[in-house]
Amino acid sequence: MTSEPLFATSQDTPDLDPVGRVIPNFPAPSRLSSHGPARIIAMCNQKGGVGKTTTTINLAAGLAELGRRVLIVDFDPQGAASVGLGVATHELDATVYNLLVDRSWPVEEVIVPTEVPGLDILPANIDLSAAEVQLVGEVARESVLTRVLRPVMDIYDVILIDCQPSLGLLTVNALTAADGVLIPLECEFFALRGVALLVETIEKVRDRLNPRLEVDGIIATMFDARTLHAREVIARVYEAFGDTLMHTVIGRTVKFPDASVAAEPITTYAPGHSGAQAYRQLARELIARGDAA
Repeated sequence: MTSEPLFATSQDTPDLDPVGRVIPNFPAPSRLSSHGPARIIAMCNQKGGVGKTTTTINLAAGLAELGRRVLIVDFDPQGAASVGLGVATHELDATVYNLLVDRSWPVEEVIVPTEVPGLDILPANIDLSAAEVQLVGEVARESVLTRVLRPVMDIYDVILIDCQPSLGLLTVNALTAADGVLIPLECEFFALRGVALLVETIEKVRDRLNPRLEVDGIIATMFDARTLHAREVIARVYEAFGDTLMHTVIGRTVKFPDASVAAEPITTYAPGHSGAQAYRQLARELIARGDAA
């Protein structure tokens, strides 16, 4: 079953998002005449299965469609973002893990182009699971990813970091490198409970390591408007976080796992589907809010 996201249909009868706000018109932004420096956004939630990787891939594809040069950093040892974009992670000579533990690797040699024009990925595989242990003894261990990304900041407009579902050292590295955080939140009670802990972690990183870090937005995912539970959860998110909750809502649909199996974003797998429209709208909303180039 699918739950279609809401979109404005006319100026006379503007559509409302699930918490009753009028959904603004997010126009397609003008094309960029040059690229960089990149704004780094960490896609973060310590709970698994909330749509982090799906949102990373499809938001990145939506931004690339709008003429932005985008780099995904797969920062999860499961390598789901890499596999979801068709990268054979077991065949790679080097991944983001090598960049973290060996300064001799140039980041440009590890980045892999994808089939989506303007979208590249810094891939990961299970090797990354060893990084937390190896980085413990490093000086400034929380800033290793910042060092890795520095040489390519002027090549890209947006860098999206797909974090693992934990609040360990890898996630702290992502938050230290980032300018902003997007929090995908499944519209389910147990997903809601963890957001306060995540926000507390973000505040600690801001205070101690990265004063520029801010929460760009909370993205409601897997939303089914037919269920009272989903409507209650999104209402509680809005009550707690106000307009940090993005207008764009990602509905629950089987097309997302289908696109993952096909190893491509939904924007190319099913370009006319409501899920593709939702992620295109999310890309426009992010740019309109000033959180992307």
